[in-house]
Order: sequence, then structure tokens, then C-alpha cells
Amino acid sequence: MSALTATVTRSPRSMAWARRRKAFGAFCREFARSRTGMAGLIFLVVVIVVAILAPILAPAWMLDATKLVDAPRFAPPSFEHPLGTDHLGRELWVRMVWGAQVSLIVGFAATAVSMFIGTIVGIGAGHFTGWTGGLLMRIIDFFLVLPSLILAIVLSSVLTRGVWTIVIAIGLTSWAGTARVVRSQTLSVESRDYIERSRVLGAGHWHIIVKHLLPGVLPLVLANTTLTVGSAIIAESTLSFLGLGDTTMQSWGSVLKNSMDYSAATAGYWWYVLVPGVAIVLVVLAFTLVGRAVENIINPTLRSR
Repeated sequence: MSALTATVTRSPRSMAWARRRKAFGAFCREFARSRTGMAGLIFLVVVIVVAILAPILAPAWMLDATKLVDAPRFAPPSFEHPLGTDHLGRELWVRMVWGAQVSLIVGFAATAVSMFIGTIVGIGAGHFTGWTGGLLMRIIDFFLVLPSLILAIVLSSVLTRGVWTIVIAIGLTSWAGTARVVRSQTLSVESRDYIERSRVLGAGHWHIIVKHLLPGVLPLVLANTTLTVGSAIIAESTLSFLGLGDTTMQSWGSVLKNSMDYSAATAGYWWYVLVPGVAIVLVVLAFTLVGRAVENIINPTLRSR
């Protein structure tokens, strides 16, 4: 009798949070069974920890060329120089540790901007009918056909150079794909019976969007987020490689640009090109593995295969 009374007295909100906790626990257990997803997650955790501990692992003075006058330039990898040195005698591993901070910050921040815009526009395009939904869809189509990298280059050239300029440039040019996916999921959720019941009971647009549509598309947005971070890191590296990044800060793209400026590939300084290139590939691959694992769990069609 007491158990029945406790069940009856539970509020709808507490019951909803209980269901969410149970679903999250099931998601974590399912994700832990994915070997590739766990491998990618462990690698990303290591990279993030190294980036956070950069000031401790590699003090800032190690990047000051004026304090490295006697350091050998273009020294190959050895026991004394684990990843070799650059054109100023700076240890390449130090630049990579500090560059991880910028690359990850840009990747996460640009993805957050892209997901925010894409989710809002996608839900609006799928929920609203008439000229409002049509206008939003035309805006999505317009940004889809535009080369996002070219548009990001234009924005980075016009705006003041800096990390947040790159974040804005990538975020404002990479949201259309997310919006298209969110719109499709919104249309699928809109066709369910409980949405129609909510309308009959007098629910407005805000209630339907916040209470029903947003929870319905968030799992898909989460899966798309992990995949988009890797693309954002590649875009940041590309912009920095083209000289559109902040020259006062270290990033993996700026290391590649320095290697190009000194013709490292043809001069025999292979480590100058290989180290940042491999780092970018491994981090993007790790985000892809995590994203695919999340997508396989969330998407019932992929999970059944």
C-alpha cells in the first residue's frame, strides 16, 4: 500500500526525470559495449586532459624564441627532442600541447554555435507551415549550396583575426546540414499522435516545441554534434594554414603553416609536417568513432543492423 501511495504521489516532473536517468544509464551501458566508440572516447579524454594541463606540462616560456637562442633549429626527433624542433628551435611537442587548446576550443565552440543555429532553424522549418516554414527552408537551401569553407575564408578575411573570429566564421557557415537533419526529424515527430492531442488540448507553438519537439530531436543533435566537432577542427586547421588565424596563438593549423613557409616537406624536415598532420587525423578520427557509436545507439535502424 505504501509503495502504491508513493507512486501515486510522485509528480509528473519527477517521473520524467526518472525516465531520463534510466534512459541515460541504458545509453551509457550500450556505449560501453562499443569498442571503437570507447577507444575514441579514451583518446579524446587524454587529449583534453593534456590540453588543460598545458601550462603545467609545457610552461609558456618554452614557446619564447628569445629564451631558446642556443636551441638547435630543425632538430630531428631524438631522445633529447622527442618530436623534433621547429625553425626557431622550439620543441614541437610543446607547440602541439598548446595547439591542442586552441584546436579543441575552436572545435567545441564552433560546433556549439552551429548546433544552436541549426537546431532552432531546423525545428522552425519543420514545425511551422505556410510562408514561415517555406522561408526557413529556402534559407537552409541557400546555405547548403554555398561552399562553407569559401564563406568561412571570406568572413575570416573581413573580420578581425582571432580565435573567436574563426569560431564565428565556422559556426555561421556549417549549420545548414544540421538544420536539414533536424527538420526531417521534426517532421517525423510532428506526425505522432501525442502532438495532435496537444494541439487539440490548446497547446501553443512554444509548448509543442519545448515540451515535445526539442526532446525528440536532441538525441539526433547529440550524435551530429560529435561528428561536427571533427569537421570544425579541420576547418580551423585549414583557416590557420591559410594564414587567417591568430598568429599570436599556437594551433595545429599554424604549425602546418610554418612548415609550409619553410618548405619542410621538400627540405627533409618531415617531422614538421607529419606530427601536426597525424594529430589532426587522430583527433578527427576519434570524434568520428564516438559519433558513429552514438548514432548507432540512437538510430534504431542502424542498431538493428
